[in-house]
Amino acid sequence: MGWNVIVSPLRTARFPVPLEWDVQPGGEAVPPARRLVSDIVRAWGVPLLPQSLRELELCASEVIANAMEHAKARCTVTVRRVGGRLRVEVSDPEPAFERSGADPEATGGRGLILVEALADAWGWHPAGAGKVVWFEFLESRETPNGTAHGWGAARGLRPLQPVA
Repeated sequence: MGWNVIVSPLRTARFPVPLEWDVQPGGEAVPPARRLVSDIVRAWGVPLLPQSLRELELCASEVIANAMEHAKARCTVTVRRVGGRLRVEVSDPEPAFERSGADPEATGGRGLILVEALADAWGWHPAGAGKVVWFEFLESRETPNGTAHGWGAARGLRPLQPVA
């Protein structure tokens, strides 16, 4: 899953645009999707501290894995940057959203508890015949590498219309 950073024709401006791509069902698809989220955030130069970037990757893994486990179908991952927030959305065709309390003896069922603890905001909403689960991270004021804000595009990604 390769991708390139896209800049203006004169190479004078770089702007964030929302990106989305499809993830095929199966647990083996989660790590590359998580890495792509992280790579996009780095290429955009989003000012996240290293710890926040690791937490973002964990949240992306959890939400994508939940879609794979419960919908058992292709899901769509969207990354957008709006108003000082980085937002990751995962849509799938399963309309039900079940958030049960984690059984203390269970080996799973804690993914959304992690997302709730690590993300600055999260939620879900119906979308067509399915749903979208999303989370957001606030951009930090400090950037460890001093990179400029930019925008990137990955192979197979589609720019989206801005959210109203």
